[in-house]
Amino acid sequence: MSGQDIAGRLDRIAQQDGAIGAFWQVDAAGALATPPGAGPLAGMAIGIKDNVDVAGLQATAGLAALRSRVAAQDAPCVAALRQAGLVILGKLAMHEGALGATTDTPGFGRCMNPLRPGFTPGGSSGGSGAAVAAGFVALALGTDTMGSVRIPAAYCGVAGLKPTAGLVGRSGVVPLSPAFDTVGMLATTPRLAALGVEAMVAEDRADPAWRPAPAGWQAAPREAVNMAGLRIGLPEPALAAPMEAPVREAWAAAAAALRVLGATVVPVPMPGWDPGGARRAGLLLIEAEAAALHEAMIEDPAAASPGFRAALAYGRDAGTLRLARALFRLAEARAAALRALEAHDLLLMPTAPQRAFAHGTPAPVDQADFTGLANFAGLPALAFPWPAADGGLPCSVQLVGRPYAEALLVGVAESVSQP
Repeated sequence: MSGQDIAGRLDRIAQQDGAIGAFWQVDAAGALATPPGAGPLAGMAIGIKDNVDVAGLQATAGLAALRSRVAAQDAPCVAALRQAGLVILGKLAMHEGALGATTDTPGFGRCMNPLRPGFTPGGSSGGSGAAVAAGFVALALGTDTMGSVRIPAAYCGVAGLKPTAGLVGRSGVVPLSPAFDTVGMLATTPRLAALGVEAMVAEDRADPAWRPAPAGWQAAPREAVNMAGLRIGLPEPALAAPMEAPVREAWAAAAAALRVLGATVVPVPMPGWDPGGARRAGLLLIEAEAAALHEAMIEDPAAASPGFRAALAYGRDAGTLRLARALFRLAEARAAALRALEAHDLLLMPTAPQRAFAHGTPAPVDQADFTGLANFAGLPALAFPWPAADGGLPCSVQLVGRPYAEALLVGVAESVSQP
């Protein structure tokens, strides 16, 4: 892409983002001064979620306590993106502290879904989903703790890839939950999201969870996937869960399309995984870890909103027995996913039980019921849009695979979503 394309995207942001609020900071001078590079992503525009460090730009994580924080250096994942030739346009809106799914952040503003005025783009990487959907950027970096890349991808009708745990280092990222935090990518297509993840993979010894990618690993397939012989499971706990009718219809349509391509698609029992129960257990652990990381904010009204501080206090006061029970439940969910993937190459389910909803209405408590499983088990997961039978806002389905199976996820998504 050319500098003219970057200038055009910056003009679009200046003209249109006032009504959307995807960007909290635009670095036009830095973007226009980025030298041309080589490679498949060279010159492409990217935005960075505001909890990830970009040298010289703010890194607030949507927290009042960090409002004046400016990053001294790039996070390793951002440095790797620069090395790949991507052009950083600025910092993107997010839900406060990455703990929430509406991207309506006190003191920072409300981000709108470009597909429907007044609706949420999801969260916590809502600005990332909105920026891609609005055409401001081709790719957007997000973080995913229990679905925060894939839910905005679903609500905004774009692709979102959460890679295998440990693949992308997290130093230089304002933490929420070291157990589950994952750096991922949103983009216009699954392949572009995969290439973005590939570009982010770099050594990060400062993150104790980082692990080198296996030899020969890639996130984007270099050849078409042979669908014949693939076994794809439809998790029975998800089949039994409530969801919007168009979401269930889209899931069924995706399963039918995979069968036509030659895959075996069958229900798979997953004893030990209760989507709602596991989500509640995961949230409790997230709140407890966040309390340990940000304890000073709990009693400081100037540090964060009452809601965020209350969530931290809840995690702080959870008690050892409740936390132990939550860990047991999460271990059962992880085991259920790994057992299912012993006999199936992939799992297919909706990304979220609903489509985007209006700001100001109560947020559905079950938004992360299906996305959380990949975080609990450390597995890669890809969300991609599926048209709704009613012609309304797009639905989204997700594929979950074995560790380091990103290329298979992307290849299957490309095959099934081709016109």
